[in-house]
Amino acid sequence: MDLQTIKTKLGHYERLMRLDKPIGILLLLWPTLWALLVAGNGRPSLFVVWIFVLGTVLMRSAGVIVNDYADRRFDGEVKRTRERPLVTGVVSVKESLILAAGLAIASFCLILPLNRLVMELSLAALFLAVSYPYTKRFFAIPQAYLGIAFGFGIPMGFAALVGGVPAIAWIMLAANIFWAIAYDTEYAMVDRDDDLRTGMRTSAITFGRFDVTLVMLCYAAVLAILVWIGMTLRFGLYYYAGLVAAAALMGYHYTLIRERGRDGCFKAFLHNNWVGAAIFLGLLADYHLPAPG
Repeated sequence: MDLQTIKTKLGHYERLMRLDKPIGILLLLWPTLWALLVAGNGRPSLFVVWIFVLGTVLMRSAGVIVNDYADRRFDGEVKRTRERPLVTGVVSVKESLILAAGLAIASFCLILPLNRLVMELSLAALFLAVSYPYTKRFFAIPQAYLGIAFGFGIPMGFAALVGGVPAIAWIMLAANIFWAIAYDTEYAMVDRDDDLRTGMRTSAITFGRFDVTLVMLCYAAVLAILVWIGMTLRFGLYYYAGLVAAAALMGYHYTLIRERGRDGCFKAFLHNNWVGAAIFLGLLADYHLPAPG
């Protein structure tokens, strides 16, 4: 195999792992970083943070490969996904499964220096990542399941830093579930017509004509839970400023999705990266900047 062939194959693997489209990694990473900040009282171990950041990249990459494997017979019928590597055949099924297994094993090796509870929780996280693609066959709102899978770094982060999973971690996970329902419904609105034709189940289909309203109500639930967390943990002005910024971004999303156009809905989905970043920066500032006044 010559150098050019190897380079081309690596490019196909990069697309298969969605490394060229990092939005999924970011949406998985932000809630994990929220949890690490809270669990570490603003100063989490940088070694633990590094483990979770790299683990997020590896597990997200493994997860999308499993997703493409599960959907390989449907993706060819959807405009947005018909050029994916497994659909076009530039990567074989065997190659994809070997790559996914290698990524999952590498991710597990990363957490070996951490405590046993983190390892036990990682098995649950692996199950969630592998099983999520199949929930689209029978769950009315698979986005809720995605929210659990994408938020499982929250209890794992607490377990790594405090040796347990307190109630506040599960409440943060609840906030992430509502956030995932909101942003992934926006994503599902892009493919609604294709999903109806192929028999996939999504929140965009289940919500029907109430889709925009319910997306905004899910955003409101996220903010309400995060306000409650802020009051419980006695966060200050910077934290709430981050929530106000996130709320403004969510309001902007309404203007993008209210007409239900494909481009607007997809733009709103991608824009959720800034929602996660706003909340993170509010937390970070609250821990490290002196109180105003």
